[in-house]
Amino acid sequence: MPLTPLDIHNKEFSTGFRGYNVDEVNEFLDQVIKDFELLTKEKKELEERIALLNERVEHYKSMEENLSKSILVAQETAEEVKANARKESQLILKEAEKNADRIVNEALAKSRKVAIEIEDLKKRASVYRMRFRTLLEAQLEMLENGDWDDLEEANASLSET
Repeated sequence: MPLTPLDIHNKEFSTGFRGYNVDEVNEFLDQVIKDFELLTKEKKELEERIALLNERVEHYKSMEENLSKSILVAQETAEEVKANARKESQLILKEAEKNADRIVNEALAKSRKVAIEIEDLKKRASVYRMRFRTLLEAQLEMLENGDWDDLEEANASLSET
């Protein structure tokens, strides 16, 4: 067990023949007690300071660990965000391609329908032209035919009566 200032203070020496000077010994012991008390006090303060510094070191180690974990979480989150953005962009691209295909297919279907309608109109126009020509030719034939003359004479004779 370490020596304390109280142990030094309470220490008694036996006196012998031609022993030490009691006043000098007491004075020296008083000086040793003061120095020892001072050293003990400094030691205690240093121990308290070491404990405080150790506590701070632990605090900073804890902060460092938390920061490291936070950085890892942030990196993982950033990777997840990038992966999700890639997936979303691929989905958007696929949907855009589907919409483009649908629009192209609809346009092709409409153009086919319009082409069919145009062919139908051309056929109808051709049939109409042919019927109109036939009608006109029949009318011309009637005009060139002498039946008109007979009708005019019959009409004139009816008018005279």
